[in-house]
Amino acid sequence: MEQRSFLQRFIGRPEFGPFVLLVLLITVFTLINPAFLSVTNISNLLAFTPELGMIALAMTMLMTAGEFDLSVGSVFGFSAVVMWTLYNAGVTSLEIGFLIAMGIAALIGFANGWFVTKLKIPSFLVTLGMLLVVRGTALYITDGFPQGRWSSDSPLLSILVGEFSIGPIRMYTSILWFILFTVILGYILTQSKAGNWIQASGGNSISAAARGVRVSSTKIALFMLTALMSAYAGITSSIRVSTANPNSGTSYELEVIAMVVIGGTALNGGRGTIIGTVLGILILRLMRNGIVLIGVPGLAYNIFIGAIILGMMALHSWLERRHHAGT
Repeated sequence: MEQRSFLQRFIGRPEFGPFVLLVLLITVFTLINPAFLSVTNISNLLAFTPELGMIALAMTMLMTAGEFDLSVGSVFGFSAVVMWTLYNAGVTSLEIGFLIAMGIAALIGFANGWFVTKLKIPSFLVTLGMLLVVRGTALYITDGFPQGRWSSDSPLLSILVGEFSIGPIRMYTSILWFILFTVILGYILTQSKAGNWIQASGGNSISAAARGVRVSSTKIALFMLTALMSAYAGITSSIRVSTANPNSGTSYELEVIAMVVIGGTALNGGRGTIIGTVLGILILRLMRNGIVLIGVPGLAYNIFIGAIILGMMALHSWLERRHHAGT
């Protein structure tokens, strides 16, 4: 009986659907093309996944609080442009440029949060406007052209994106930062007072405020966190590919939201899962990689993603109805 109740609880968790889908994708892609689990392919997957994943982790926290941010992709590209423009022009060292870029990102996040919480403008409209402002600024700074290659012996490069190997698998230190952020944010969301405030803010902000939860401060802090993680991811990516492109991160906001939603975080707030988001990140990255390996045109990627989102939403809804019905 205990074993059955544990199984029922596991099936009822929001992470169950993404876990099953992940296992299914790995199995299908491997059966069709065994190269899917090759060392080279795994190395390629681990190179890019942490960058988009960092943004998704922060977006999970924000969406749990009932808001979301459409400007993350533009902040991703803009922050790298700021850092490398300052450095290449000889204005600052790379380390100071990094801090300035992160500081500007924090201000962008604060502005998003202030407009949403103080002026009561929906986050969709606020962050859509910020997306255009930030992207436009990045394009203006660079005249629309990517920054070329650069040379720097700063230890910051190795700290953020140093290469190392585990056996035959080549990886970057960004995967270690991603794991660290996953553990920290997972603990905050599920084991801390701040996590209770985040979930309460998304569940019912009026009741939460009446119980002493600082809803506005919580949401502003989360907007700042999301912007900071986007900036950090963008700078990490620019170091890895040796290019600061003002168009980097285009459409990332939609892909990140898809990762979070597929992972089981409620779109209307009140419930979030970092573990589920990690599964959602892996699902979309494996999907993008796998459909190419099995010969499906890359342009069909959005078709699969849309179908997965609809399917996962239907599954989450069904599991939630079963949970409330007590079956």
